Amino acid sequence: MKLVEYLYRKFIPIFIGAVAFFVMMLSLTDLFINLWNYVSKAVPIEKVGLIMLYYLPKTVWYSIPIGVLFAVAYTLSDLYAKNELTAIFASGISLSKFTSPFLIFAFALSIGMLFFDDRVVVPTYAKKQEMQRQVLLREKSLNNSSIVIMSEGGNVIYKVGFYEDKLQRLSDVLVIFRDKNKSLEAIVYADGASWQNNSWVLNGEKQYTMTGTIMHTGPVEDTYRERMVERPETFRNNTINVEEVNIKEAKAYIEHLQKAGLPSGEARSLYYKKFSFPFVVFIVVFLAIGLSGKTRKNVLLVSLALSISAVVLFYIMQMITMLMAKFGFIPPVFGAWFPVIFFIIASIVLLKYART
Repeated sequence: MKLVEYLYRKFIPIFIGAVAFFVMMLSLTDLFINLWNYVSKAVPIEKVGLIMLYYLPKTVWYSIPIGVLFAVAYTLSDLYAKNELTAIFASGISLSKFTSPFLIFAFALSIGMLFFDDRVVVPTYAKKQEMQRQVLLREKSLNNSSIVIMSEGGNVIYKVGFYEDKLQRLSDVLVIFRDKNKSLEAIVYADGASWQNNSWVLNGEKQYTMTGTIMHTGPVEDTYRERMVERPETFRNNTINVEEVNIKEAKAYIEHLQKAGLPSGEARSLYYKKFSFPFVVFIVVFLAIGLSGKTRKNVLLVSLALSISAVVLFYIMQMITMLMAKFGFIPPVFGAWFPVIFFIIASIVLLKYART
């Protein structure tokens, strides 16, 4: 027990200091990126400070894996350099047993990060983004164009040229009606449509139906008018950044995209990332144990360099796999989890050759 306490006394201050350092770096990077925009829009300093405050939980969330990696690598490398681990190994304690407190700490932290992201990071980051859009005059328009919506399980398909949210009006409307067997029933075209009494009122409309190979044109039947009840909110430009909503809202948004027949690869990969990223903390401990003891000189600089290099490699790999998932080259779940799996394998290999 005294050995565990000694290990934590060396590790915890380094971990807190490392997280604080990386939080500061991320916060300053975001500030410098937007500094000219803040100055040009004459944004009050108190609002800039509030934006940075809302961004703080997100920077903590990003910094924790890097901080754990650095703190574990530095602590073990320092123990190696001072020959303290040599004495521990000579007493019959294995590397895996000695470092198990790190693994327990990392696993608990991974679970905590999952809830921290859903309950704290998501709402504060959404507020940060909203306030930043407001002060920089980047208000989001709900008008939308080139829209395709599926309703009634794909039996009614809307193709709309433009939706104007303020007037709740559609332009250049094409609606395809299909039966339960997905066979074509009718096509309705209208120059426009406005939302009145919970249904769409058409203007300049025509109905097309097929009898064999003959197409018939006529007025729109009431049975088809009554089925055009998809609410205006469905046609809005309501693209959501999955990182700005919690798990429940992200799942509902993905279901909406799939129902509407819209691309959902990027949203699904970001959804799976919500679960994969927190457990990176657990993996980086294995990685740090494998990286430790590589040098007895300049322990601080070497540990920092190795940690940053490993993190940069992870984020580059994750960026590539997420882009591949977005464009459909790989499944979304693979885009989120492949970097994690890769680093698990790399950590196991490094552990095999770690000094004991």
